[in-house]
Amino acid sequence: MILLVERNNQFIDTFWACVMGGIIVVPLAPGITDEHRSKLFRVARRLRQPYLCTDRRIFARLAAFAADHALSDELERLKRATVFLDDLDDISRPGNLHTPSGDDIAFVQFSSGSTSAPKGVALTHRNLLTNIAGIAHGADISEADLGLSWMPLTHDMGLIGFHLTLMLMNCSHHLMATSAFVRHPQLWLLEASKKRASLLCSPNFGYRHFLKTFNDSKAAALDLSSVRILFNGAEPISIEVCREFLTTLAPCGLKASAMFPVYGLAEASLAVTFPAPGAGCSTVTVNRGTLGVGKAVESVSAGDPRGVTFVLLGSPVRGCEMRIASDAHAGLPNNTVGHVQIRGENVTGGYYQDLPATQAVVGEDGWLDTGDLGFCSDGGLAITGRFKDIIFVSGQNYYPRDLEEVLEKQIGMDLGKIAVYGVRPHNATTDEVLAFILYRGELSDFIATVKNVKRHINERIGIVVNHVIPITHMPKTTSGKIQRYLLGAAYQNGQFADVLAKLHDLELDDNPTVFDARNEIEKNLKGICEVFIKSKPLGVTDNIFELGTSSLTLAQIYERIEAIYPGQLEITDFFDYPTISELARYLETRLKLSHA
Repeated sequence: MILLVERNNQFIDTFWACVMGGIIVVPLAPGITDEHRSKLFRVARRLRQPYLCTDRRIFARLAAFAADHALSDELERLKRATVFLDDLDDISRPGNLHTPSGDDIAFVQFSSGSTSAPKGVALTHRNLLTNIAGIAHGADISEADLGLSWMPLTHDMGLIGFHLTLMLMNCSHHLMATSAFVRHPQLWLLEASKKRASLLCSPNFGYRHFLKTFNDSKAAALDLSSVRILFNGAEPISIEVCREFLTTLAPCGLKASAMFPVYGLAEASLAVTFPAPGAGCSTVTVNRGTLGVGKAVESVSAGDPRGVTFVLLGSPVRGCEMRIASDAHAGLPNNTVGHVQIRGENVTGGYYQDLPATQAVVGEDGWLDTGDLGFCSDGGLAITGRFKDIIFVSGQNYYPRDLEEVLEKQIGMDLGKIAVYGVRPHNATTDEVLAFILYRGELSDFIATVKNVKRHINERIGIVVNHVIPITHMPKTTSGKIQRYLLGAAYQNGQFADVLAKLHDLELDDNPTVFDARNEIEKNLKGICEVFIKSKPLGVTDNIFELGTSSLTLAQIYERIEAIYPGQLEITDFFDYPTISELARYLETRLKLSHA
């Protein structure tokens, strides 16, 4: 049963009803973009006639999407197997309690990067119980702990780490809506302070999101002396962000030893390595030129210009084995870069109904290739990067090929003439997203392509393309595969600096913008948007998706508008009215109808 709900209480009730009834749960995030809705249909095809549990509001959005994308027949088949939560009016009839075996599948986790060809990690009761025991032991969790999490329950850290583990350890825990954290990041630690939470969690971007709105005047309201562990995982960990967060909140009683950098993935039922509780953050700095697979890393000083610093992530949790392997799948010694592989009773037996994908990552000896590269030092595991080209943005991962396919379909670009890649700037907590386009015309004529690329990726996927770069040659292997990493390296080496500077000037000169608001509603909307959109002077006729408005920024803008005009707009209205002028006219119509 696909579980597609927005509210945590709905999720918890339905999740446990399925588990206790012997129904395999498939949690998916409803989201606000077309990509979320498209993913549902791809997952449904993979599952082969699943049930769906949702509400009529979410289903109406699916119906509108299906009508626009020739998916109405698929939706109709799915509707016949849909349970609408808003239609449930009698919960007095008892269900039939199912007693599972350890090898029964409890739920299937489709990762945030599962898009074009979704892969569902099948997790059995044995997998989960093994890893939960390892998590509890590795973090010294007891009934005395109290957890608080804003992580979505569709994410393995939110569901396994901060619900299943704490429930099985008989810990009180509080679940905060992710949207509440996005809109009001200060609420997270205010509630942690009030409830005397000892266990908290967030990926890097969440710590950074909190710091953006925090100031010394708010410190007096916080007492974080009860916090003993701050789990930090789900994306590459920035030591700079860790240190800034700890330093900023030290006056509130937060201990530096609380930061708990971890490594895990859905295939491991979440946790792979933990540091020792109370050890805090440890790092290692190595020469970036020694990070090839099979190479022994060379340690350098933290200030060495050749150096790159990694946060150390501890040792394997109880019940999980880990090794670093060569390209030939042979074990490698410490301080040698290789493929991170895992095995144990916590590790999935494979992807649901997908034998080829399973065989691609699980060897005959049982070792599963995580897709990550790293090395082990005396201080623990260091992850150096993904073997493939996954892009990390705001706690989510995206596959370049999926973004390329969106552009090929929406803009009509030919296959092999576009490459998308992510690079991590120094001290940043998220990747820059780059789109390289094969183009040999005049640079002034390229501006329309720049706007189209940014708008379509932003509208459909919900992330910002930082730069759209024209190239005259697309590097490929002899078999025709695009070598994206070469383009990323060229960008980082400054080879596109001149063309990007010229494009920036051309964008500013292109299409004179109407800056002046023409009425009170436009003035209010423009003032709100200007607080969050600062890439260029904002006009009322500018398309906000062409200016780099991420889904996070969109949620913040919507929250401010909702405070002034409550109940008049939905966040999805931005996709239909993407300029201030258009949105103002629509809002004006809504206000007139509500006052009539």
